[in-house]
Amino acid sequence: VQELVEFLRDPSKFQKLGGRIPRGVLMVGQPGTGKTLLAKAIAGEAKVPFFSISGSDFVEMFVGVGAARVRDMFEQAKKHAPCIIFIDEIDAVGRQRGAGLGGGNDEREQTLNQMLVEMDGFETGQGIIVIAATNRPDVLDPALLRPGRFDRQVVVSLPDVRGREQILNVHMRKVPIAPDVRADILARGTPGFSGADLANLVNEAALFAARRNGRVVEMMDFEKAKDKIMMGAERKSIVMPEEERKNTAYHESGHALVARMLPKTDPVHKVTIIPRGRALGVTMQLPEGDRYSMDKDRMLNTISVLFGGRIAEEVFMNQMTTGASNDFERATALARDMVTRYGMTDELGPMVYAENEGEVFLGRSITKTTHVSESTMQK
Repeated sequence: VQELVEFLRDPSKFQKLGGRIPRGVLMVGQPGTGKTLLAKAIAGEAKVPFFSISGSDFVEMFVGVGAARVRDMFEQAKKHAPCIIFIDEIDAVGRQRGAGLGGGNDEREQTLNQMLVEMDGFETGQGIIVIAATNRPDVLDPALLRPGRFDRQVVVSLPDVRGREQILNVHMRKVPIAPDVRADILARGTPGFSGADLANLVNEAALFAARRNGRVVEMMDFEKAKDKIMMGAERKSIVMPEEERKNTAYHESGHALVARMLPKTDPVHKVTIIPRGRALGVTMQLPEGDRYSMDKDRMLNTISVLFGGRIAEEVFMNQMTTGASNDFERATALARDMVTRYGMTDELGPMVYAENEGEVFLGRSITKTTHVSESTMQK
């Protein structure tokens, strides 16, 4: 990213040595990680004009409008060069051609073709850089990703613990904070949160403080806000029969006990039988730090924790309830991935059996092929 700023500030430095300024940069990352903000920051840092448009703005009911908008956008950019063109959610217009249920002469395809032509058309010395953002790089057309078009990919990942602390400090400036609030503790307790999630956390904490007529936002408000975001809103008004409450208590205790007794499981942070969201009770585990991969033992222990609730129901209440359905869903998905994606079984061996299936509307082919025999699928 720093390289881009230097390109825009002083392109001659690179051109003297015969270097070619990149035409396009694709920002890839999960929703809420700050792709749009980063593109604006690049333009602000380089002090160049910034043209912003969404991929869906090109798609119109009238034939040819999308292609005309692409031509107009590049014409405007050439007049104000050096500049940045930012296309948000480019997967709306840049999806793989020839896939899906539409005909070959799709309006979206014409728009994409025009974009490819325009990106080839302007000279590298003009100082126009096209930045596009997407959270679905897998559905983009290969012609977009070749060198000379979007030849640079910048991965905007979820922030780590230091990044979360800095993001929280930025958002906390906007609200009155109590002296006991520490951003480093909050950052450690919010693994997996994106920048947008952290902004929402500070906002929710401010709302909790306002409801209790507080003058400053305290640590207690942040804890309540974190629980609301991670576990869902409390439903205190729901009236549960005594037997159901008892069953839920045993169920959640089962999760907590198995998580406490087994190694390689995340520490139990909170257990509640107050209904939250769509659940009658929640056992919340918080990782001790950021994790980027998982080993087989940790995955098996995670499945054991998910089954702990149903086993506790059977042992103490001598019955089965529907409360464990989501646990089974998550355990089955994890077990299937272990076998079909990660090759963690002795019987089937280290091979990938899973297909990257997607909706045909998202640029997938209608026909499906399998590279697994019937007998292997039955295993």
